[in-house]
Amino acid sequence: MGCRIDELKNKQVVCIGNGCVIGYVSDVELDIDTGELISIIIYGRSRFMGFFGREDIVIPWRDIRVIGNETILVSTDLPSLREIRGK
Repeated sequence: MGCRIDELKNKQVVCIGNGCVIGYVSDVELDIDTGELISIIIYGRSRFMGFFGREDIVIPWRDIRVIGNETILVSTDLPSLREIRGK
């Protein structure tokens, strides 16, 4: 089964560990030498009115368990996500 990069964008990303919604796919990272997808990126909130960038969440391809029609299930380290998200 194939999937286009455009189809990955805006899919909801859910952690299978506790069912929390991490966010929505905003971008992907590719290895241009091999053509492999390295990770999906979820844009985070802006820091200090956007002057200091964003707190993006990067989920490596190895942590992706299932890609569904509307949702991507991942197994990832939630303590670090909580620190990034400020929860």
